[in-house]
Amino acid sequence: MAAAQIYNMLMDYKGNITVKIDGIAASAASVIAMAGTKVLVSPVSMMMIHNPATIAFGDMGDMQKAIDMLSEVKESIINAYEIKTGMSRAKLSHLMDAESWMNANKAVELGFADEIMNRGENTENVEQPQVSMMYSQVAVTNSLMDKIAKKCHIQKKPPVPESTERSVDSLMERLDIIKQHI
Repeated sequence: MAAAQIYNMLMDYKGNITVKIDGIAASAASVIAMAGTKVLVSPVSMMMIHNPATIAFGDMGDMQKAIDMLSEVKESIINAYEIKTGMSRAKLSHLMDAESWMNANKAVELGFADEIMNRGENTENVEQPQVSMMYSQVAVTNSLMDKIAKKCHIQKKPPVPESTERSVDSLMERLDIIKQHI
């Protein structure tokens, strides 16, 4: 898991690390952010935490292995959140189960961030967010499903064509034309 490696590299750094969230820190990015000595969030930034996910196939044994692996990954993610926030593992697990989106104030309130950035200070050094969007679980789910389908080379069902109904008389005329050419 690349996020774990990045988190560990940042945690191993001997100096202070300031993480600035200027857009979205969702999923694995929220884990990486937890490595900051200080986590600053823009007043309009968002953070999202959720349960780990995977795609698995096989028999019941294979499915159980995938479930066990996801449980262990979840526990390792909770470790990072617990160290930063001081929240209980049960509360963090519940927040992950609920796929929790947090605005800047909520992220600070829950301990995922330390403070909200004052945009009046050093704004020339802060990059503007690359993505701006509305947050909808349905939109996120649909986007994820499209990416998975593309990665797995799954074709979307072709659109159902408009009605191609023909009258019996029309079909009989076509049949007569075909018979003439045989």
